Amino acid sequence: MSEEIEKKTVVLPEPGSLVLSTSPHVQDGDSISKIMLKVLVCLLPAVIASIWFFRFNAVRILVYCGAFSVFAEYAWSLAIRRKPTVGDFSALVTGVILALNLPPGAPWWLCMVGSVFAIIVVKELFGGLGQNPFNPAAAARVALLVGFAGPMTQWAAPVTGELVSGATPLGAVQLAKGSKEAMAILGSPENLKALFLGNVGGSIGETSALAILIGGFGLLCFRLIKWQIPLAMIATIFVFSGIVHLAAPELTPGPVYHILSGGVMIGAFFMATDMVTSPMTALGGLVFGALIGVLTCVIRIWGAYPEGVSFSIVIANALVPLIDRLCYIRPFGWHSHSASALQIRRGEIK
Repeated sequence: MSEEIEKKTVVLPEPGSLVLSTSPHVQDGDSISKIMLKVLVCLLPAVIASIWFFRFNAVRILVYCGAFSVFAEYAWSLAIRRKPTVGDFSALVTGVILALNLPPGAPWWLCMVGSVFAIIVVKELFGGLGQNPFNPAAAARVALLVGFAGPMTQWAAPVTGELVSGATPLGAVQLAKGSKEAMAILGSPENLKALFLGNVGGSIGETSALAILIGGFGLLCFRLIKWQIPLAMIATIFVFSGIVHLAAPELTPGPVYHILSGGVMIGAFFMATDMVTSPMTALGGLVFGALIGVLTCVIRIWGAYPEGVSFSIVIANALVPLIDRLCYIRPFGWHSHSASALQIRRGEIK
């Protein structure tokens, strides 16, 4: 019986028809500039709230930080003879986020120092966008707090703009430590309502939790951030501060007060979720957010600074490579193959 062998013709692709490139191989059409523009749109509620409550002081700081950040990146591009990258709007985003983290009384030179430090030192010296290990705005705020504590604590009352001292909610916590009654007053419904709406002292963009939540919802809708990070961070702060408050009510106010005050909201949605400096996996995002939450509570309750969000984000940024290594997704069969390899090395399997 003869067998018929079917001959198949193999058609080779024409030269130049195959495109070989590095990952990612699946693209969705988004560019850096489009992503940054979406982030700026999501920042608008916080920007509008800052102008509403702090008037000209907010406008002044936003203009200074935005302009200095863009100029610093443009000057660096010229200095190293690189095509200017200010068109991707990443420098402008950094400037706006930094501005929202500054007090209403910040002088122009403080905005300049913070912007140059964020762009040149934290971002460009490490290789530019995508290679910086720390969030530029968070690192710049930490540097300004350490180097210029005086100007960084020049607060202004909302609406009136009058310079005052000790006007922030977290500053009030420091003054109220040791008094159970004072902590109860801070956690009253009236104070919590003011914190939620933003009619309190503080940095120009972190006072209105409502405005930041609106912008954070926009980030989630645009799928620009991992929801695991803000959820883990806020939940951890709620649980940690709640336990400490129950154990020692004279030491710290309730958990809702901690969540609505200071930089928790803007840090959770706009700083900790930075694509470059946050973990790649969902599990890593949960670990990362929880770590920031724990560090924030420790610094706020027992540390020398009343605020701890920026410090916590910078510390957690340094641990992102370790978190990614521990939380990466194992391929199918990884455990069994690794176990077999280990047994072979030990001589248990020949």
